[in-house]
Amino acid sequence: MFYFIFRTSFLHGKQTIAASQSSNLFIFKRSIGLRLFSNSSNGHSFTVFKLWILLRIGFSECGFSSELASRVSNCVHFETPEKPDSLIVFLENHGFSQTQIVNLIKRQPTLLLSDTEKTLSPKLEFLYSIGFSRPELAKLLSSNPLLLKSSLKKQIIPSFNLLRNLFQSNDKTIKAIKRFDGILVYHAYVFSDMKVLRGIGVPESNILMMFSNPPALLCNPVRLKEIVEDVKRMGFDSLTKKFVHVVIALSSMSKSTLEKKFDVYRRWGWSDQEIREAFQRYPSCITASEDKIMAIMDFLSQSFEKRIVPRALFARELLSLGLVGNLTLSVLFDTLEKVFVNRFVNIAPELLMLYEERRSQYRLQH
Repeated sequence: MFYFIFRTSFLHGKQTIAASQSSNLFIFKRSIGLRLFSNSSNGHSFTVFKLWILLRIGFSECGFSSELASRVSNCVHFETPEKPDSLIVFLENHGFSQTQIVNLIKRQPTLLLSDTEKTLSPKLEFLYSIGFSRPELAKLLSSNPLLLKSSLKKQIIPSFNLLRNLFQSNDKTIKAIKRFDGILVYHAYVFSDMKVLRGIGVPESNILMMFSNPPALLCNPVRLKEIVEDVKRMGFDSLTKKFVHVVIALSSMSKSTLEKKFDVYRRWGWSDQEIREAFQRYPSCITASEDKIMAIMDFLSQSFEKRIVPRALFARELLSLGLVGNLTLSVLFDTLEKVFVNRFVNIAPELLMLYEERRSQYRLQH
């Protein structure tokens, strides 16, 4: 448990608050030209105490560094208790949990200086009016406190209107904001990127798809233009969904990162032509990390020897004997070993021996 030792000293009208926790001494100094007092109107003490405790609990339980504690304390200067006190009460009244309040203050310490009635309350009221519930809004703002620092008229409302025109309903717009709350803050990028995509003929329905991967719509417009030109040179039609998938894949990484991933495939003996063909068919093949690509390639090479070749030899035998009709590749290669054996080998006991022979035959040859 924490125990707090508060001492008040007035040097040039300044006050220092100090706290000690066993051997771990943590000094929290704040220049606030005031005396600690009891608020007679609501019956509770000035919440600098409460705020300090919240932050101290946060630092100890959530692993925040002492450097971060220093940064928070250096960002705000209280001349009177009203603003920090009103912020804590304001957030509590709107259903914010202790953890969410700590997170807000940790990430945006200057919110402690906000005028809750003039700057914060109108933003929350607007977000409530478009359909956010209190728990949803507390979660949204604690994960992206920058929204509370953004201008309601210049950023939040224009961003919402842009998204609302695109999605044609408040519900769909709110879902998009929940997927990536930064959309409301970085609406200028979103607008510029949408303009680039519309300019090359990407349908609105396909632009909507990009909100399932929001960072694709927060790409630098100059970079996005380069990407779409590259994708067009690859032969992709801007009217197709695959065009969007390729743009999303390329916008998620730098050119140097993309080249490193291509190098992984080259290490497995792939030619540049084969890499390009694979990427054109399955753009997601370059979205995984280099380590994951290497692990997948290693797994596939082992599966090729242990599963694909023996099953292919076995299937050829079945077809030649007329025991089965046409086999789809998914049934032949994607099914689990137990399912495969039950489906094909157990048709007749002699098939089990044939299948094992084909597996042994390939292992002996390699």
